[in-house]
Amino acid sequence: MANLELYELQGCPYCAKVVDKLDELGLDYESHVVAGPKSERDEVERVSGQRGVPVLADEENGVEGMPESDDIVEYLEETYGDGAA
Repeated sequence: MANLELYELQGCPYCAKVVDKLDELGLDYESHVVAGPKSERDEVERVSGQRGVPVLADEENGVEGMPESDDIVEYLEETYGDGAA
């Protein structure tokens, strides 16, 4: 099973979009709820080089910190959904 980690913020619509895709694909993941103020998101910056959320890490596939909800959703679909090889 995938070893996915999602860095997210409560109430973030972009994060919810990623969570919806994870749920749709039936993927287990570890959620890391981060602080509201960007200045307090050191963990997110360590993982992805920036402080925005959502950020996905997929250790099994060498993805250390992918930002941007649209990119994450596309990646999940291509890697674990109907687009998977």
